Amino acid sequence: MTAVEAVTLIATVFAAVYHAEVVAHRVGEPFGSLVLALAVTIIEVALIVSVMITGAKDTSGLARDTIFAAVMIVCNGIVGLCLLAGGVRHREQGFQLQGATAAMSVLIALTALSMVFPNVTTSTQGPTYSPSQLIFAAVVSLVLYCSFLFVQTIRHRNYFLPEGVEADHASPPSNRVAAVSAGLLLVSLVAIVGLAKVLTPTVEKAIENAGAPEPVVGIVIAALVLLPEGLAAVRASRANRLQTSMNLALGSALASIGLTIPAVAMVSIFLHKPLTLGLGPKEVVLLFVTLILSQSTLGTGRTTVLQGMVHLVLFAAFLFLAVVP
Repeated sequence: MTAVEAVTLIATVFAAVYHAEVVAHRVGEPFGSLVLALAVTIIEVALIVSVMITGAKDTSGLARDTIFAAVMIVCNGIVGLCLLAGGVRHREQGFQLQGATAAMSVLIALTALSMVFPNVTTSTQGPTYSPSQLIFAAVVSLVLYCSFLFVQTIRHRNYFLPEGVEADHASPPSNRVAAVSAGLLLVSLVAIVGLAKVLTPTVEKAIENAGAPEPVVGIVIAALVLLPEGLAAVRASRANRLQTSMNLALGSALASIGLTIPAVAMVSIFLHKPLTLGLGPKEVVLLFVTLILSQSTLGTGRTTVLQGMVHLVLFAAFLFLAVVP
């Protein structure tokens, strides 16, 4: 039965990718990239909160592990695959430097406030926030993310639009087709949440039997919810639409933190659930290296296969060190 559920989950993920791309094609950039970014983040939040509420084990670090894994998967895994796939096919690709720089500045602030600062505060012992600090972090995270959305969709929308003339694409789908796809996308996402929730205990047991550390559960959850967006981003890169890939990747990383932190903070405060946000020394180093590398990669507006390989090697190091700490 578990095998059937796993196959059904994978098929549902691919269905979600297809319908999200239809909707994105209809609304255009940068709004199209937001559709999938917000959708998968809602899945992530729902999954984390459900496990926090119903989990029998200590789940205080699940949100931290999942968010950190999402940042690593996006900034190294998805970005690396996009740059490698696009570079192999098109040699060199470009994107809007202003948009990427804006996204990275917000990402640096969000990751530091949510996963690094808890290690150095003194109101509580350990890598945690006090209730007032947690409320502040939640509000600031939401403010930063909403500010980024305002810049991306209204004030400086041109920073996130494809630069120059791209290859011709099929005409956008009709409003009726887009509306049907939007409804089916919603159904697919709900199904993914339900199937993932059913499979989570099995995954946890398998990870425990394999002797892998608990943070691997967060990696599995993050990889699951980011799979639709990752596939869409790689497909866009191969089609020489790297700007769309960057919008999808960086937007999902920002949404993963900016929306998840306020949600888990509310659950922690109102339901008196413990919440550990601070990363360990090894994870902090990996985070800093990733942010520095991302700044370097996105600092020129042009990319090749070399940048993709570097990001993928760092992603492999993240996975290896998670299993063999």
